[in-house]
Amino acid sequence: MNNTTAPVAGIVIRQMYLLRGNLPRVVQLFVWVLVDIALWGYMTRYMNAIAPLGRYNFVPAILGAVLLWDFLIRVMQGVSLAYMEDSWARNLLNVFASPISVGQYLTGLVISSIITSFLSVMAMLLLAVPAFGLSFLAYGIWLVPFLMVLFLCGIALGILATTIMLRFGPASEWLVWPIPAVISPFVGVFYPLDTLPHWMQHISRFLPPSYVFEGLRTKVASGAIYGPGLIFAIGLSLVYILLACLLFLKVYRYALRRGLIARHSAESF
Repeated sequence: MNNTTAPVAGIVIRQMYLLRGNLPRVVQLFVWVLVDIALWGYMTRYMNAIAPLGRYNFVPAILGAVLLWDFLIRVMQGVSLAYMEDSWARNLLNVFASPISVGQYLTGLVISSIITSFLSVMAMLLLAVPAFGLSFLAYGIWLVPFLMVLFLCGIALGILATTIMLRFGPASEWLVWPIPAVISPFVGVFYPLDTLPHWMQHISRFLPPSYVFEGLRTKVASGAIYGPGLIFAIGLSLVYILLACLLFLKVYRYALRRGLIARHSAESF
């Protein structure tokens, strides 16, 4: 392990040690996603029961959308919660006083997010597939770009969330938690985008998840899908990751000049 990868591994290992032997932290990875899958699973079962026979299958369209949206949320929270753990433990000053670069720290947070979000997705699949008959065969090979767009967008949102907390302190958590709820009406998780007002549709075009959920519904309904839209969404997500990293770096330098990291406390907001 060289000098480049060692700090990244240290960030990841610390997060894994926080999970090991700590039941509340482990439970929070699974409990809310399982509640969502159970709630929407029974809802889609009911909708299939009252809909005309064979006209439409709500399981891949609605329950699949819930699972994919939860995946984005888990990726975002995997990054932001790892930062919060350092903040709650008053460990940020120790981290940034060590010979670790901003890029290495963010990479460690992203890898931690990959691990925790993977565990959450496995829990969702273990319930959604056998209990409600959700089959990813309905999405075909398009499931790969669906997940890629949501993963990249979740990383961008996670880095943005850590930037907000770095700038305004731990008390700004209340600005972070609602982020997925705020953007969800614009991305059409449960309904087509053409039901939105025109001004919301214009915003939706710049939100990568909107292309995923539009593609998901189109695939379930007709089997066709608009590939260039997903390619655009992947490129847009990469741009957002780059912008989020640049913003984090700018805020980090500002925090160093103003001594915000040393004064990082719940009262600093």
